[in-house]
Amino acid sequence: MIASGRLDKGDRLPATRELAGLLGLNRTTVSAAYTLLEAEGLVLGHVGRGSFVLGESRPPRAGLDWEQLLPAPEAALPAPAPPDAISFGSSCPAADLFPIEAFRRSCEEVLTGAEASVVLQLGSPAGYAPLRHHLLGESRREGVARPGDDLIVTNGCQQALDLIARVLIRPGDAVVVEDPVYPGLKNVLLRAGAQLVGVPAGVEGLDVDALDRVAMRARPRLIVTTPDFQNPTGGTLSAEARRAVLRIARAAGSVLIENDIYGALRYKGEPLAAIKRSDETGDTVLLRSFSKLTFPGLRVGWIVAPKALVARIAEAKQAADLHTDQLSQAVLLRFAVSGRLNEHRARVLAAGTERLNAVLDACQRWLPAGTHFTRPQGGMNLWVRLPEPLDAGDLLARAQREGVSYLPGRYFEVSRREPGGLRLSFAGLPPDRIRAGLAILGKVFSSELARARLERQEPAAAVV
Repeated sequence: MIASGRLDKGDRLPATRELAGLLGLNRTTVSAAYTLLEAEGLVLGHVGRGSFVLGESRPPRAGLDWEQLLPAPEAALPAPAPPDAISFGSSCPAADLFPIEAFRRSCEEVLTGAEASVVLQLGSPAGYAPLRHHLLGESRREGVARPGDDLIVTNGCQQALDLIARVLIRPGDAVVVEDPVYPGLKNVLLRAGAQLVGVPAGVEGLDVDALDRVAMRARPRLIVTTPDFQNPTGGTLSAEARRAVLRIARAAGSVLIENDIYGALRYKGEPLAAIKRSDETGDTVLLRSFSKLTFPGLRVGWIVAPKALVARIAEAKQAADLHTDQLSQAVLLRFAVSGRLNEHRARVLAAGTERLNAVLDACQRWLPAGTHFTRPQGGMNLWVRLPEPLDAGDLLARAQREGVSYLPGRYFEVSRREPGGLRLSFAGLPPDRIRAGLAILGKVFSSELARARLERQEPAAAVV
């Protein structure tokens, strides 16, 4: 970058810890690289200030300077793990469970049916009408869609969150989110100009008492919660807590966004009713998706909300992408009404039970004493807190060298730092890989903990 002129004379390099985190490398590796640059006369380090480029000024060139035009990038997630690595980093379903033959039959039935030409034509920004009617009917039977509600199909829940932010958030609006929280939600809200207010979340989901205090003080525009198997903690709100969240949102005059993308993945215990089902006003906005249960590559989610809001979201969606992919929606509709979805769900829940048991047993067996971890009854993730002074971010590079990856807590934090926090996403791995991965992580964490404690015990060198 210095040689090509992308970095100019006087430019400040990122701090070594920051660049190590962005690249998924050990901090000492980055420090060594900076030392080499300084030895070659390309940069100069100043204690307490950082390292600065000494190279010649950027040569003039034709065209726009895109490095200057583009805003600073958001903090990137670590690079994808190699194919042979054991990755706990991605919250996605297991590809080995995809019912490819059943999906192929669904595709053939759609493409040979009378509606094939309609499916391949431009459609409504609200989604493929037969799928909308099916999902709305299911929602009414469940009691989460009222007469004043409507439904719009989106390109997954990520687009649903983005559209809601475009329609409802004005720059400077306070928005309450769980802390730690899913990075995709955090980034969408920050891009919309929201002021994020984090409320602690753990094994029992959102801290309701803290939410009550914050909501009365901040009067947030939105309150966003994932009541079942929250990402990243795996926590679930009790029935009583759900009623309390609804009451707090009403009292604060806030729009309650219920992100229910993991609720169908319950492996143990009794299911809990969606918050929207208890909302007599019908104002709660419910988000759901096929992505966690079936095929995330098809990008099909939906929003159930008051008709006025759905209409505005449809306008925003039409401005963004005209309409969603009707072929994917038609195939998923056929997959559902044929009974293949229920058959697949049974297999997913059986496999999820085995994988959840494997990750809980492996955490108990391999992680060092003093480690705490959540014990969800479903979903795809659990949250680990390593004993002090371990830093999950600093240990990631070592774990990756051993063939295992995960996401450190810094990617999920809003206002509370948890250096020892990390997310383990287990649903995409078979039980034997889960156990093998946790055994490796246990060795990495335990050896580092022993080294850190030994350093604490060593007497300081005499100063003469």
